[in-house]
Amino acid sequence: MNIKISEVANLPSRFGDFKVKAFKEGQKEHLVIYAKELGEIPVVRVHSECLTGDAIGSLKCDCRDQLEYALSLINEKGGMVIYLRQEGRNIGLLNKINAYALQDKGYNTIEANHQLGFAADERTYEIVTFILHHFGIKKIKLLTNNPDKINAISDVEIVERVPIVMKANQYNEDYLDVKRDAMGHLL
Repeated sequence: MNIKISEVANLPSRFGDFKVKAFKEGQKEHLVIYAKELGEIPVVRVHSECLTGDAIGSLKCDCRDQLEYALSLINEKGGMVIYLRQEGRNIGLLNKINAYALQDKGYNTIEANHQLGFAADERTYEIVTFILHHFGIKKIKLLTNNPDKINAISDVEIVERVPIVMKANQYNEDYLDVKRDAMGHLL
């Protein structure tokens, strides 16, 4: 892997005072937000970019709620959020919006991706192991509901899976059902 790594910078936020470091993998620039004290076995959230949810507060998903919960938790207990630039399960923003349009016509999130010629989930996680090794982390508590993330992390012991379950709303209820029933998320 040819990865470029930034310097460390301070990032005070409404969730706490964090450190940040960027990792450039090809054209993707990922961000690691971490507590000043990682802890012996840090809580780690692998979070994929969701512009509509994270930045705009879309109610079609639970991404922003999960990100905010993770930031609050790592501030309290130590750990990190690995923010992967994999918008729309790695189909990109333009295709994600096209998938939204198909969802408006009655397709679920998986069906919409398939209509656009994509797998249900195009994300990859190799960079996660690289980042954890970079920080010298050998054991983690993984904050996730996604079994693919659990299975993709190698050479690092996951001592505990910490659930991250957010309250559904009228706009994301079907989306969460598909994640649970069709994608095997542990909801």
